[in-house]
Amino acid sequence: MAQATLTISSKNYSSWSLRGWLLCKMAGLDFAEKRVDIDDPEQRQELLLLTPSVLVPRLTHDGVAVWDTLAIAEYLAETFPKAGLLPKDRVARAHCRSISGEMHAGFYNLRSALPMNLKARHKAFKIFSGARPDVERIKAIWTECLAAHGGPWLFGKTPTLADAMYAPVCTRFRTYAIELEPALQAYCEQVFAWDLLEEWSQGAASEPDEIIELDVEF
Repeated sequence: MAQATLTISSKNYSSWSLRGWLLCKMAGLDFAEKRVDIDDPEQRQELLLLTPSVLVPRLTHDGVAVWDTLAIAEYLAETFPKAGLLPKDRVARAHCRSISGEMHAGFYNLRSALPMNLKARHKAFKIFSGARPDVERIKAIWTECLAAHGGPWLFGKTPTLADAMYAPVCTRFRTYAIELEPALQAYCEQVFAWDLLEEWSQGAASEPDEIIELDVEF
C-alpha cells in the first residue's frame, strides 16, 4: 500500500497537478493519486484561480501535508536527496531554483493566452501581444540552460526540478503551434518522449473530451 497520497485535478488541463506528479515520480515516491471531484462547485471555484498557490496538488506523506508545487519540490528534494531533483553543482542548483521560481511566480499572460490542453492541437494560433514577451523569455531561459549544460535536459543528462516546471510549457507550445528554434524543439521532443509525461498523457486521454469550466490555466 502506498504510504503517500497526491491530490490532483484534471490531467488534461492542470499544469500544476502535472508538475507535482512529475516531481513525486522523479523522487521515486510510492504514492496513490487522489482526484479532486471537479463537479464540486467549491473545488471548481478553487481550481479556476489563476495561481499556483491553491491546495492542488497536495502531497501527504509520513504525517506531513505539503501543497504549492515549489514546497512539494523542496520537501521531496530534502526527503529524497539521491533522486537528483536539484543539480549537484552549487551554481547550477541556484540557477535551477531561480528559473523554477520564475515559472512558479510569473508568466501570467502566457497562462491566460495558452492554457494547458493536452488533447488540443492548433495548426496556427495568434498570440496576443501581452503573452509574446513571456514566450520569448522562456525561449531565452531554455537556450541559456541548454548551452550551459549541454542538454538534452535543461541541466544536463538527467531531468531536474526545472524540467518538471517547464514540461507543461512544452505541451502548450505544441498545442498552440509555437515555432521554436531547432535546439528548443529538440528539447521539447525530449520532454514529449519522457516516459513520465507519456504516462500522464495517457491518463489525460481517458478524461472527458470537454470540461468547459476547466478550460483555463490553474
